[in-house]
Amino acid sequence: MPGILSKIAIFSRTPQGRRLTAKARRMASDPRKRSQAKQALSRLRGRGPGRR
Repeated sequence: MPGILSKIAIFSRTPQGRRLTAKARRMASDPRKRSQAKQALSRLRGRGPGRR
């Protein structure tokens, strides 16, 4: 039975996986989206703005 990482690797080789990878790369290159992702991660980790 394949593990989670091998399932991700198999999925990334499918047409849908390639589309999602390309979309993630486009979003990562956008400074506004990068800032939003950084803020979301800091909130999840309990640091930075939005902490209660």
